[in-house]
Amino acid sequence: MIAFPCTTVPVPDGIALRIGRQLPARVQAAIGQAADAGRLLHLCRGARYEEARQVQQARIAAANKVLAAYNPKLIHGWADLDWRNR
Repeated sequence: MIAFPCTTVPVPDGIALRIGRQLPARVQAAIGQAADAGRLLHLCRGARYEEARQVQQARIAAANKVLAAYNPKLIHGWADLDWRNR
């Protein structure tokens, strides 16, 4: 198994944007779907939102299938969701 090196050097936003533009459209869409589903998943609290949570988790899983097929390093996990970084 090949392990990707861990980079601790921050990437400027402009460079990250240029790198992101080189990804295929389906991968860019999957990244957006995972981020949107993660934000909505954070808002679905309480027992009455169980079905909404399941829908958002299914969206993240579908996006992860596309991302894993392109590059396994792009998979979004629970710690990668936007609300955890705030």
